[in-house]
Amino acid sequence: MKLNFFGATDVGQRRKNNEDYFGVFEPHSLFVVADGMGGHAAGEVASSTAVLAVAEFVALTEKETDITWPWGVDPNLSLVANRLKTAVRFGNQKVLDLSLTQADYEGMATTIVGVLLEEGTAHIAHVGDSRLYLINDSGIRQVTVDHSWVLEQVALGVLTNEQARSHPLRNVVTRAIGASPDLNVEITAHEMAVGDVLLMCSDGLSGMVLDADLERIVRANADPKKAAELLIAEANSKGGEDNITVLLVKRDE
Repeated sequence: MKLNFFGATDVGQRRKNNEDYFGVFEPHSLFVVADGMGGHAAGEVASSTAVLAVAEFVALTEKETDITWPWGVDPNLSLVANRLKTAVRFGNQKVLDLSLTQADYEGMATTIVGVLLEEGTAHIAHVGDSRLYLINDSGIRQVTVDHSWVLEQVALGVLTNEQARSHPLRNVVTRAIGASPDLNVEITAHEMAVGDVLLMCSDGLSGMVLDADLERIVRANADPKKAAELLIAEANSKGGEDNITVLLVKRDE
């Protein structure tokens, strides 16, 4: 399997600091995006801590099988999916532990979306409203489901999708790394066909750019680097109200 990938992040037009963080860990076929929570202390510390902790656990379990799994193993998931799920929970514990070390870190939190690839299968973990989309000849599909207050209201029929996009509470998430020791990590999987593109992003992109425009830009630019740069430019042209991070992973063969 041959992958073509590129990630980029931008502070946007309104924020002074970039609290997003992403990681590409090519030897492990691991890709992660995190968005430090706006309004929380040290969001940039939370996001970087979580991403690096996920990579640490994935690397540890790649060759070492005789280890203790801190939260056990889910029998309904494959070994690879269990590695990713536990890695995210490991990141959660790291953020929680660090938040106790100094007053400035108290209450810090982050969303996360991660992909661990094995033999053409993309194992996907997410917490919060950072997203993963699948783009191919069939169009664009949001694979992850936001853990957010507005989405819950949409599911209940209280809000429409259009109302949710502009709602003043649209950035309120119902799950986050660093919020609780008992973290519920959502796990899904997708078999990647040749030509499939995974678009991972923070809500600084998905909140500013319509899905149809995400698809248009990615499909018009075969080079992930060019596509990522144009996606960030599009979000900034719409106002760039938050930090913007995008990570594209394309299967070439």
